[in-house]
Amino acid sequence: MNSILLAIILIPVVEIYLFIKIGSEIGAIITILLIFITAIVGVYYAKYEGLNTLRSGFIQLSKNQTPAYEVISGAAIAFAALLLIIPGFATDILGFLLIFPVTRKFFFNIFKKKINSEEKEKKNFIEGDFEDIEEDDDRKI
Repeated sequence: MNSILLAIILIPVVEIYLFIKIGSEIGAIITILLIFITAIVGVYYAKYEGLNTLRSGFIQLSKNQTPAYEVISGAAIAFAALLLIIPGFATDILGFLLIFPVTRKFFFNIFKKKINSEEKEKKNFIEGDFEDIEEDDDRKI
């Protein structure tokens, strides 16, 4: 089964399960308030981290360096803000993990190792140039 389709089906199921379990423990009103509070706090912290990342990117540009980490980090912060806006506890946890710089860098290192290992597997070829030589050409070897 396609992993995106599986995620589209499983994420709401997990969120509904967590709503029911947490709501039965702490009450429905507090659960709803908790969802709104995590969304508001998360979006404001995402704004703060996004501005820090933007500032860091401008510093990299002023040093004539490529702000590659800052670009990827900005995209991760935007995705984290989206996850925090979506109601649910599992998406909030993942969103907060992506917003904090320490855990974001941890995730980046995991993906970097995975990409580097896939690149090593793909380098199973010989690179070279070739030139077609006609039958009556004097440059035959």
